[in-house]
Amino acid sequence: MSNFAGDETAPFFGFLGAAAALVFSCMGAAYGTAKSGVGVASMGVMRPELVMKSIVPVVMAGVLGIYGLIIAVIISTGINPKTKSYYLFDGYAHLSSGLACGLPNTQSNVCCRANAQQPKLFVGMILILIFAEALALYGLIVGIILSSRAGQSRAE
Repeated sequence: MSNFAGDETAPFFGFLGAAAALVFSCMGAAYGTAKSGVGVASMGVMRPELVMKSIVPVVMAGVLGIYGLIIAVIISTGINPKTKSYYLFDGYAHLSSGLACGLPNTQSNVCCRANAQQPKLFVGMILILIFAEALALYGLIVGIILSSRAGQSRAE
């Protein structure tokens, strides 16, 4: 029993967008944390005095999951069965919002182990991390814009 007017599959696409944002973002964060963790471990063996510098990529990898959480919350608050006006356009807008935020986050954090062999690479590594994080931030911005498009299909 559904209270939604219009297409009954629209909430499915909306919730799929929320799940995609969170799942893909957390996958990117987990992958980045794993790769950075290997760098921290090798740094601890080769150069123990530089371990604190190698924590920066771990922190930046964790931010990716937060981006997905933000979009998932925005999408889930937009799906309300009591309004009775969630259309297929809204579901597609939320799905594209989740994918636009989640998929860039899977690729945003890939670097970090070479710092243990050559400390001069630290500044370059940080710059690479900042530019990779910018890709995830672009995905978050596009996701917010697409999510705000939901609800514009109704004739006011």
